[in-house]
Amino acid sequence: MPRRLPERDTARRTKRPSRAKRQQKYQSVPLWKAPVKAGEELDVVIDDVGSRGDGIARAGGFLVFVPQTKVGERLRVKITTVGRKFAIAEKLKETGGENP
Repeated sequence: MPRRLPERDTARRTKRPSRAKRQQKYQSVPLWKAPVKAGEELDVVIDDVGSRGDGIARAGGFLVFVPQTKVGERLRVKITTVGRKFAIAEKLKETGGENP
């Protein structure tokens, strides 16, 4: 005699949300917040130069791109744009010498 499979309990089963709904849930929740805000002024040191020639500074581990700068410059910058992984700033004035 063949084995009989147990019957499914359909009363306990709930309908699973669609894939789009599940993905939407996670897209709207930011994983972490950027440590800088647009309009904020910071004192930074240019550590590196990016592929497009912009200077790269770091603010709390967050990349800040500053156009028309050189490595080693100490600057006061104003954040203009904040993205998910980096920010773009404009140079306000130099605060120190060329060497850190």
